[in-house]
Amino acid sequence: MDRAFHLKWTIRKEEDGMLIFDFVKAKQISKRALTDIKFNGGDILVNFEHVTVRHKVKEGDVLTIIFPEEVRGSGLQADKVPFNIVYEDQHCLVINKPPYVPSIPSREHTKGTLANGLIDYYEKHHIPSTVHIVNRLDKDTSGLMLVAKHRFAHSLFSTQQKTKQIHRTYKAVVHGVLTLDKGTITAPIGRKIDSIIEREVCEDGQVAVTHYEVIQRLEDKTLVELVLETGRTHQIRVHMSSLGHPLCGDQLYGGNEYEIKRQALHSSQLSFWHPLLEKQLTFEAEMPEDMRELLS
Repeated sequence: MDRAFHLKWTIRKEEDGMLIFDFVKAKQISKRALTDIKFNGGDILVNFEHVTVRHKVKEGDVLTIIFPEEVRGSGLQADKVPFNIVYEDQHCLVINKPPYVPSIPSREHTKGTLANGLIDYYEKHHIPSTVHIVNRLDKDTSGLMLVAKHRFAHSLFSTQQKTKQIHRTYKAVVHGVLTLDKGTITAPIGRKIDSIIEREVCEDGQVAVTHYEVIQRLEDKTLVELVLETGRTHQIRVHMSSLGHPLCGDQLYGGNEYEIKRQALHSSQLSFWHPLLEKQLTFEAEMPEDMRELLS
């Protein structure tokens, strides 16, 4: 029990007489999770004695749900990858990812990814978790990412993502000077026909909405703050390019690399309701040095 993730509650007066099945359902523990607990090494305890989901709890009882230990995929190896932990508790991490680091392994990047770095961190700190990234960032995009430490937290955060309860704000440096102080780009995005990577604005694409606001204007570039209503692949990059203001460094969508060797995009703020601590959390991360130099 010391290594396995577990949740514990003291039963309140209004919960007296509830079946454990109904109690944990109210806590958003699914039938699938209960099956996993029953058959794969988890447990249900009331006052530290084994019970089933048909047990009725009484006021003052201590109910403990022990989840099975997580199994890591054999292909996910530990690797020393630098990243900054902004926040950590037993359920999640908020990480400030540096640029040029992929979020997860691929055929091109089997090591050197954030996921490899997380496994290395977990092993060093004896955390019995595998990798559950809630919001990925492109390899060249820097900034804040939310990582769940166990399957249950991941499922809760994933539900929040679908219901738009996880809010992210980005900063980008784009070519040219935007004339409007703020605006909204509503333009569907789809995969470009002749590319497996590139996206484009197209009539039959998926709905995509980006809000932007000018923070600073320079002679030949603009610092903008962006908030996404939707989360399409490359959404900010495609939308800003469609305005005629591609991101500095973003060669794929019309930018150039004269002053920066990656798209000048940074996830600067992350805000979410923590479903297990039951409080709102907000984090900020300043732009990395290469983007600050663009504006100096």
